[in-house]
Amino acid sequence: MLKVEEIRSEYSGMTALDKVSITVKSGNFISIVGPNGAGKSTLLKAISGTVKCVSGNIYFKDVNITNMPAYGRTRLGIIHIPENRRIFPSLTVMENLEIGAYRHEARSFAAENITMIFDYFPILKERRDQRGGTLSGGEQQMLAIGRGLMAMPAILMLDEPSLGLSPRLTEVIFEAIRELRKNLQVSILLVEQRAVEALDLCDHGYILETGRIIMSGDRENLIGNPLVQKAYLGSM
Repeated sequence: MLKVEEIRSEYSGMTALDKVSITVKSGNFISIVGPNGAGKSTLLKAISGTVKCVSGNIYFKDVNITNMPAYGRTRLGIIHIPENRRIFPSLTVMENLEIGAYRHEARSFAAENITMIFDYFPILKERRDQRGGTLSGGEQQMLAIGRGLMAMPAILMLDEPSLGLSPRLTEVIFEAIRELRKNLQVSILLVEQRAVEALDLCDHGYILETGRIIMSGDRENLIGNPLVQKAYLGSM
């Protein structure tokens, strides 16, 4: 479905991604883990079109989208939920969700998708008339995920969904992601510092450090790798 081939991206002349390649097959859950500053968020931005590639190519369903504007990629179903949520704080929960159904394919399913999202996140139903900016951090993250689902994504990209959340709310978010993986026919690309949770969820994972993929493999191979255990999973 999604193929990233040796892309390079730069910030102010400094290399952020150096010949990074990943593949996301239809229906797969892919996790990208690594330390702060590794280039994880930049990779998602390059795929969604908000950061340009200096070289390399990005293909989505065999179409080269490397130079396609961000709005064009969104129309294809590439939905990016960025770090720090980026909800509309002055709009209500319902208004935020309704804005998510902007894709032509999603408009006629808006009502049933809102029902689905309220099933995943009952607190959003309780807060439906509350302004987004007055929600807690965890509730805002739920709203951001819900808004992304309203677009009926072909691939859903989640950037650090646990950032700034308490352990309890982090578990709520990851449990919702587990349910999404089980119930929806959508590919998921997760960027997350919490490697234990990220690798536990994935079909295939990539380890990104200083702008380069240093290791990749399926869930069992990565979790069983002594180097990954020592560096990311807190065990020897």
